[in-house]
Amino acid sequence: MFRWLVLSIVIIVLDQVTKFYAVQSLVLHEPKYIYDGFNLTLMYNSGAAFSFLSDAGGWQRWFFIGASSFISIVIVVWMYNSLAKGRWLLFSLAFILGGALGNLWDRLTLGYVIDFIEVYYKGLYWPAFNVADSAITIGAIMLVLDTLFTDRTTATL
Repeated sequence: MFRWLVLSIVIIVLDQVTKFYAVQSLVLHEPKYIYDGFNLTLMYNSGAAFSFLSDAGGWQRWFFIGASSFISIVIVVWMYNSLAKGRWLLFSLAFILGGALGNLWDRLTLGYVIDFIEVYYKGLYWPAFNVADSAITIGAIMLVLDTLFTDRTTATL
């Protein structure tokens, strides 16, 4: 269990370090061109994914803090109960946990999540995101793949 929690901590640290540098080196809402299709643009997101509920008046901060805390506890328990089920599952859960806690830290300390990675194609922009969001996405994709392609029917009951 220890190594999977360390992986989550590494993701949290990487997320917080990149957010720190984004705040120090970028100007709010001013894109910094890196190459075609990729900018760094500092944004503060008080909502959830795609800024969902960002203008809800403040109650959403506490809702997302509660939801993230609950989900993080569920993931830790799930990880503990899955130690014998394979690395792929534990890797995916560690990524989701690290991402969730990285964004939870922002909400607790700042009241919003720092986003700064912006990808686009021609005039179509994906909403800005961060390392924690990327970790959650990678973990979720891995979890789906694990669910679809891991045969656990031979496990003893």
